[in-house]
Amino acid sequence: MMRLLRAFFTALLPILAALPLAAQNAATLLADQISVTSTGALEARGNVEAFFEGTRLSASGIVYDLGTDRIIIEGPILIRLEDGTVFTADQADLGPRLENGLLLGARMVLDRQLQFAANQIERSEGRYTELKSVVATSCQVCSGVAPLWEIRAANVTHDQTERLLYFSDAVFRIRGIPVFWLPLMRMPDPTLKRATGFLIPSLRSTDLLGVGLKTPYFIPIGDNRDLTITPYISPLTTTIEARYRQAFRTGKIEVNGALTQDELRPGQTRGYFFTTGQFDLPRDYLLRFGIQAASDEGYLLDYGHSAVDRLGNFVHFSRFREDFITLGRLTAYQGLLPDITTESTPPVLGNARFERRLRPELVGGLLRYGAEIEGHIRPFETGGTSRDVARIGLTGMWQDSYLFGAGVIAEADAGLTLDAYNTVDDPANEGFLARVQPKAMLTLRWPLIRNAASGGTDVLEPVAAIAWSESFGGIPVNEDGTRSELDSGNLFALSHFAGQDRIETGPRLAFGGTWTHSDPNGWSGRLTVGQIRRLEYPADFTATSGLSGLSSNWLIAGQIALQLGLTFDGRALLSEDGIFGTSEGRIGWRSRKLDVSAGYVWLDADLGEDRPDEIAEWAFDMGYQINDVWSLDLNGRYDLAADRPATAGATIGWDNECVSVELSASRRYVYSTTVSSSTDLSLEIGLNGFSAGRSGTTTSRACTN
Repeated sequence: MMRLLRAFFTALLPILAALPLAAQNAATLLADQISVTSTGALEARGNVEAFFEGTRLSASGIVYDLGTDRIIIEGPILIRLEDGTVFTADQADLGPRLENGLLLGARMVLDRQLQFAANQIERSEGRYTELKSVVATSCQVCSGVAPLWEIRAANVTHDQTERLLYFSDAVFRIRGIPVFWLPLMRMPDPTLKRATGFLIPSLRSTDLLGVGLKTPYFIPIGDNRDLTITPYISPLTTTIEARYRQAFRTGKIEVNGALTQDELRPGQTRGYFFTTGQFDLPRDYLLRFGIQAASDEGYLLDYGHSAVDRLGNFVHFSRFREDFITLGRLTAYQGLLPDITTESTPPVLGNARFERRLRPELVGGLLRYGAEIEGHIRPFETGGTSRDVARIGLTGMWQDSYLFGAGVIAEADAGLTLDAYNTVDDPANEGFLARVQPKAMLTLRWPLIRNAASGGTDVLEPVAAIAWSESFGGIPVNEDGTRSELDSGNLFALSHFAGQDRIETGPRLAFGGTWTHSDPNGWSGRLTVGQIRRLEYPADFTATSGLSGLSSNWLIAGQIALQLGLTFDGRALLSEDGIFGTSEGRIGWRSRKLDVSAGYVWLDADLGEDRPDEIAEWAFDMGYQINDVWSLDLNGRYDLAADRPATAGATIGWDNECVSVELSASRRYVYSTTVSSSTDLSLEIGLNGFSAGRSGTTTSRACTN
C-alpha cells in the first residue's frame, strides 16, 4: 500500500470537484494501485482506504465514473461512519460523498451492539438508511444456530439524525420460533438515551394484588425534562404511576406519584405523592425541599414504594463558608404507625442556626460563636400531648491544643451557652424560663508508636478527659435528647446528650484508649475501650443508654480488616457487673465473585425509650456472581427476640450480550392490624441493544463447532 502522492491528487480532482469546497482538504485515498482509464474513470485497486469527513471506507477496489458522478465499490466492503455505525457489503454504488447509494449483501452494526443483515441497504440524504428483507439482533450469531432472539422485518429504516428505527411487517422470534407479529414498530437505536416509547415492562405478583403488569411509557419533554407514565393492571388493582423530572440551570426537581382503585379498600381512591428538589441560590446558598403524602398508612408498603414509618415534608437551606455556616430547616412529619405519637415526634419542627469561627490573636486557638432558634409545634394531639416549645440560644466556645515535649497532646475547651424557652399547652412545664450553662474540658492524649518485627505499626493512644459543666436557671422539658447512647463518637465529648435541652452537670472523667495496628501483609485492626465516671448522678439518661449512674458502662468497640477481604466491626456496652447490654456487630467478606455481610443488634427492654420488649435481630445480604452471565442476590432479617422472620428476598439474574433477565422474590412479614404481610414476585426482561442506558459491555458468548 502506498500513500497518494502529489501527482495523484491531480488525478483525483474530478472527485474533489464534486465535493463542497470546505471539505476538499478532508478527502484522502490510499491504495496499492491507482490509474485513470481511457474513458476518464478513476480506478483504485488493492487494499483501498478512503477517508472523508469522519467516514472511513475499506474495499478491494473503487471506480469513480465522472460521467455519472457515482462510485462503484467492489467487496468485501467495510464502511465506518463518524457516529460509530458500521456497514459491510459485497458490492456498493455510492455518491461521491459516500452518503447516498446502494449496498448489496450488506450488514449494519449500531453502537457495536445491534446488528442488521439485509439483502440491500440504501442510503439517502446522508440521513436515512433503508434496509430490505432484514434480520436484526444483538445476540452472537453462530453458523447453523438461530440466535436467542431476532426480529425479521420486510423493511427497516434508520433515521441517523433522530436516531430512531422504524420496522414494518416485523416478526419477533426466539430461537427461530415466531412469537408475535407487529405491522409497525418504532424503537430508539442504541445510541439514543432519551426517546418517546415503552420502557422494559415488568411482571409483578403479590399476595395482596395478584398478578399484574407494569408497562412504563417514557416521554421526553425537551432536553431538560421528561415524564414516565406507568399503568399497573392486575385483577385486584388499577393504578397509574407517574414520574416527572426536570433539570434547571441551577437545580433539579423530581416528582413521583400514583393513583389507585383496588379491592384492598373498595370505594377509596388511594395513592401517594413524593417530590424532591435542590437549587443553588445566590450568595452560595443551597435550597433543598421535599414533599411526601400518602392516602393511608398501608399504601406505600402494599405497592412496594417505601418502607418508611413516617412521612416528612421539609424545606432546608444552607450556606457553608470557611469561617461561618448558616443552616435552616422546617419539617412536618406524618406518622404511619399507631405507636408514633405526638409525645415522641412533634409533627412540626423548625430551626435556624448561624455559627462563625475566628482565631483571636490575643489568646490564640479557635473561637466559635453563634445563635440558634428552634421550635417544636404540635398543632393537634395524637396519643400524646399538644405541647409547643420554642427556644433561642446563644453559644460561644473556645478551643486550643498544645504539644508537650514527651509527645503529650493537651486540648482545652471552654464555653458558655445562654438559652431561653417558652412552653405552651403543657400544664406541667408551661411558661417562660431562661438558663445559663458554663462548660469546660481538658483532654490529654499520649500517642505511642511502635514498629513491630513483622514490619507493621502499632499505635497505642491512652486518653483522659476531665470535664465540668453547670446549669443555672430553669429546667426545660426534654424534647431533643431522649435517645442518647454511649459510642466511640461521644466517649470523650463535652456532652453526651443528643440534643440541646439537657446538659450533664458537675465534674466527670472519661478515660480509655485506642489501639491501632497496620500490617504490611494486608490486615489492620482498631480497638477502643473507655468509661465515664461522675461525682453527680446524671438526669434523663435511659437505663440502656450506657450513660446512666455515677459510672457508665464500659464501651468496647473494634474493627478488623483482613487481606482476604474479611472485615468485622462491633460495639458493646458492658456493665460494672460484667453483663453485656446494647451490642451490635457486622461481619463481611468481599471477593471477586462474592460479597456477603451479616449484622446483629441487641437492645434490652427500656420503657424510657418506649421499648417494652427487648430487641434482638440479625440481617444478612449476599451477592454472588456465579459466572459471566448468572448472578444471585439474597437478603433477609430475622427477629430473634420474637422468634419470627421480618423480611426475606432473593434475586437471580441472567445477563449476556443480548438479553437481561431478572427474577426477584421478596416476603414481608408484618404483625400489625393496619398492614398485612405479603409476598412479591417480579420479572423483568430486557433486550440489550434497545434498552436505554446499556453500554454493551456484557459478556458475549463464543460460537463452538
